[in-house]
Amino acid sequence: MNPHVFAAVSGPLLGVNIDHIATLRNARGGSHPDPVLAARAAVDGGADIITFHLREDRRHIRDADVQRIKAEIGVALNFEAAVTDEMLGIIEQVQPENVCLVPERRQEITTEGGLDVAGQFHRVQGVCARLAAAGCQVSLFIEASRAQIEASARAGAPCVELHTGAYANACEAGDAALAQHELERLQQGMAAARALGLQTHAGHGLTLSSTGSIAAMPEVSELHIGHALVGHALFVGMEQSVRDFKAAIVRASLARAAAASR
Repeated sequence: MNPHVFAAVSGPLLGVNIDHIATLRNARGGSHPDPVLAARAAVDGGADIITFHLREDRRHIRDADVQRIKAEIGVALNFEAAVTDEMLGIIEQVQPENVCLVPERRQEITTEGGLDVAGQFHRVQGVCARLAAAGCQVSLFIEASRAQIEASARAGAPCVELHTGAYANACEAGDAALAQHELERLQQGMAAARALGLQTHAGHGLTLSSTGSIAAMPEVSELHIGHALVGHALFVGMEQSVRDFKAAIVRASLARAAAASR
């Protein structure tokens, strides 16, 4: 696609999650493949943000990776973390531009569901204030539930990231009716969040084929994509994989703009 078209079209920023590069490295030990080199390649391919999740069990990204990413990567960082005192202390030391607070269980393969902001409201409210004082923009990774969206706004978070896993899974399974239902649920959630003054992000499980429908939502300002993008990179390289996902975002934005002008 012509680079001038990319520059002219407004669409969501792309955050590239590099966790699974570290997963591959850790499967054998040693230092290869290097997630920081992957982050550099992603930036060269057009990534707007580098996302990573420092888990309590350090199953992929490690503390030393975080320090190197902070020192060596020139775009904004999005530090995903559980709401724990250990992670808050690390975040305050690293001072990433963005923090996304997520639920975390040791047994899960990947993040399952959204953060229960309503159920732990006072804790989340205090953490939002603490991280804002550290200069971080806080996003809460939640389901597209009105109760969770409203709790997030009351907790003082400027952003929410809506969990797109159920939609992505329905697309993967070829269940068009369920995918449409989940897409409508996300659209309603995005509209509700924006009405409350929240910046709205989206992510989890998105592939090249399912990214466009989310990117086409006018409320979405950032998309965070990892597993499918890294998987695609195994065949085309990290830079090209990022370009392919960016192209999907741009196509969706162009289609939305064309539909709005009719």
